[in-house]
Amino acid sequence: MFRGTYTALVTPFRSGAVDSPAFAALIEAQIAGGISGIVPVGTTGESPTLDHAEHLQVIRLAVETARGRVPVLAGTGSNSTAEAVSLTREAKKAGADAALMVAPYYNKPSQEGVFLHFQAVATAVDIPIMLYSIPGRCGIEIGVDTVARLARACPSIVAIKEAGGNVERVSLLRQVLPDTFDILSGDDSLTLPFLSVGACGVVSVASNLIPAGVSAMVAAALEGRWDEARADHLRLHPLFKNLFIEPNPVPAKQALHWAGVCDPDVRPPLCPMSAANMEILRSTLAALDLPHGK
Repeated sequence: MFRGTYTALVTPFRSGAVDSPAFAALIEAQIAGGISGIVPVGTTGESPTLDHAEHLQVIRLAVETARGRVPVLAGTGSNSTAEAVSLTREAKKAGADAALMVAPYYNKPSQEGVFLHFQAVATAVDIPIMLYSIPGRCGIEIGVDTVARLARACPSIVAIKEAGGNVERVSLLRQVLPDTFDILSGDDSLTLPFLSVGACGVVSVASNLIPAGVSAMVAAALEGRWDEARADHLRLHPLFKNLFIEPNPVPAKQALHWAGVCDPDVRPPLCPMSAANMEILRSTLAALDLPHGK
């Protein structure tokens, strides 16, 4: 179901509120760049600092702007099972095509608790679900055996965004999951290695800036043009790394600001980039002939 490049969209802000025109323009640029789908209100979309009304506003904006041209995979995860069910219901009602559900963070549930959490949402809401394992932010991962168990028990759980930084896990997941269960990279810099062992795409931050570039790299790998994909990866790798030189999405928003897409504003506790890291990002963008503010 999920194959190719899905952009983890930033949420543009202006004067403290969601900047709807900038968000719509960003989505149009993604579609023009050939991405496979869009992912609003994930980590990159600053979902932790969006209130409930804003969260649903951004999902609706994404659906209205996409107009069915690409699928909308809405972030609906929570560390509260009841809230995850509620958000997923609202996302489906708003017209989202699928839901991205992060592991329940902070609570640190057992793997049985993780299984029951996702099973509860899948049972309550009939919408395709992509699991999202990112232990660096959540404090837990969705265990390989738990993913396999969910795939067997819940027909609507059909994919996982793997953001643990571990190629070994992709190999392990591919061995225990059916071929129809999709694995996507959650780290731009690891997309090519992940694809080489059985992933079929990426949920990308870099594609906010270069949708065509990331899409081309992924397509080349999926079509077996590995030399071309490797050349793309090596050319883009400095950008993949330096978009995370400070907490996501701070560098991405700064780069988008230089490109004239949106203000660089992030919500506290995130803050603007340091001057030193801004110069590193500026140099990285300049080397790729991307806008860099000078």
